[in-house]
Amino acid sequence: MICRKCDTESIQIAINYLRRGKVVVLPTDTVYGFSGIVDGRHYSFHTFEKICSIKNRAEGKNFIQLIAKPEDVKKYTRDVIPDYLLEKWPGPLSIIVHTFAEDGNFETTAFRCPGDEWLRKVIEGCGAPIYSTSVNRSGNTVLDNIQQIKDEFGKEVELIIDDGDKKGGVPSTIVAIEENGEVKVIRQGAVTIGN
Repeated sequence: MICRKCDTESIQIAINYLRRGKVVVLPTDTVYGFSGIVDGRHYSFHTFEKICSIKNRAEGKNFIQLIAKPEDVKKYTRDVIPDYLLEKWPGPLSIIVHTFAEDGNFETTAFRCPGDEWLRKVIEGCGAPIYSTSVNRSGNTVLDNIQQIKDEFGKEVELIIDDGDKKGGVPSTIVAIEENGEVKVIRQGAVTIGN
């Protein structure tokens, strides 16, 4: 299904598809992304594996998880995130933190609270974070033309939200909170962070 972002029902349509465990293409504040609801206590749809299959990507590398509100990140980590980073949210900044793994150990997960209000409403309506990763086959150029996205992936995803072309979209800045609490800049992107 194709739905325009400007349509009145687009938020609820996106929520409905995501809450049924479907993989969808959503516009973000940076580029278009493959999205699916994050598996956990409330959902177990294996959307991570579905997205990996569509992208032809090995499953060892995690996807960014989008959250509705900056304070939501505290549900998933005990890391202390400096105020100057949290003040960049909502916005195109991804923060890698230590999260609680099912086996009781820690793993790392990147979170972003997107600057796009429409997208935050979708996430809030899902009641859980959603995965987001660029729309492309693994190793290929990220697609920013909506018609190319429809042509290549229209039969592989359940829903595409059309927000026009995203030409020149700058990816998010990525930082990591290290075990000693220091902040390491992994990638400078749309938000400038001093190192």
